[in-house]
Amino acid sequence: MSAPAPAPPMALLAELTHRCALKCPYCSNPLELERRSSELDTSTWLRLIDEAAAMGVLQISFSGGEPMLRPDIAVLVSRAVERGLYTNLITSGVGFAPEALERVAQAGLDHVQLSVQGVEDAAADHVAGLPGSAARKRLLAGEIARLGLRLTLNAVVHRGNVAQIPALVRLAEDWGAARVEIAHVQYYGWAVANRDRLMPTRAQVERATADLAAERARTAGRLVIDAVLPDYYASYPKPCMGGWGARHINVTPAGKALPCHAAETIPHLVFDNVRDRPLAEIWRDSAAFNAYRGTDWMRDPCRSCERRERDFGGCRCQALLFAGDAAATDPACRLSPLHADMLAVATRDSTADADAYVFRTPGRR
Repeated sequence: MSAPAPAPPMALLAELTHRCALKCPYCSNPLELERRSSELDTSTWLRLIDEAAAMGVLQISFSGGEPMLRPDIAVLVSRAVERGLYTNLITSGVGFAPEALERVAQAGLDHVQLSVQGVEDAAADHVAGLPGSAARKRLLAGEIARLGLRLTLNAVVHRGNVAQIPALVRLAEDWGAARVEIAHVQYYGWAVANRDRLMPTRAQVERATADLAAERARTAGRLVIDAVLPDYYASYPKPCMGGWGARHINVTPAGKALPCHAAETIPHLVFDNVRDRPLAEIWRDSAAFNAYRGTDWMRDPCRSCERRERDFGGCRCQALLFAGDAAATDPACRLSPLHADMLAVATRDSTADADAYVFRTPGRR
């Protein structure tokens, strides 16, 4: 008897481009960036939006790189609105004129997620690798408020700014955000090269947890605060993407369909391209999406664990990084034989006397 067809994804992450003015040392994009010449054209993205709506997707997030560098961004937002999708723009806030957002707002954009690197301009500009970036983000926040768009502030935190969580929450309040996401660096791709510069200590994580609780109590009913803590100090893994191939589908600038943003780090998987195959067919039938979907693929201790339907085995990319095997138990889990190794790495890197950040630049891939 064949397995039942998976429920349609809730959300599509449309990575329109890898082009970006920032050089963040924790960049989450792949080590090999897609060039502009390989990006999907407008007509292909319009077809994908139609296909996503037809298969039951509820939300589309336009991301990158910097999605506002695409001259067709307003056209794509307009089509998504026409098809009844909730539209979200994930932006660095730099590399384009703030007034350019007005065209996207007029197309019907619902929501903006704006990233920040810190509360002090000089330190934030240093992490971003771009002088003046913090001031430009502040200008864009004002434009978002003027246009009446809902705002989420995305604050990536690490050893250098984790103590600023209360100040970051207040910054979100000052900028009129309805939500703030406090996301500790996740150590995949480029961030691995800077792990000994970015990893917080256990004491910092414990303080951050207390700060988050206090800020949630202070802002209850006024501001939603979401948080993603570093796995390296956890006892159990997070349910990455809500489960592999369960809720999200990601399309890269060149058209590869992925179950998660970092899935291309798993070398034995082959990812179908939306140029060659319909989105719904990829979601339902592709070998990559079915590789770790559900729980049948699991080995013990995951297979017999009562949490298997809660965390879905955790992160396959993290298992690959530590165990060399994407089907291994996520080492964030205390039941993994590599759990102590992960904690030892965190302890070592969080106290390292590291040199300056290794910034992401076009010549470093």
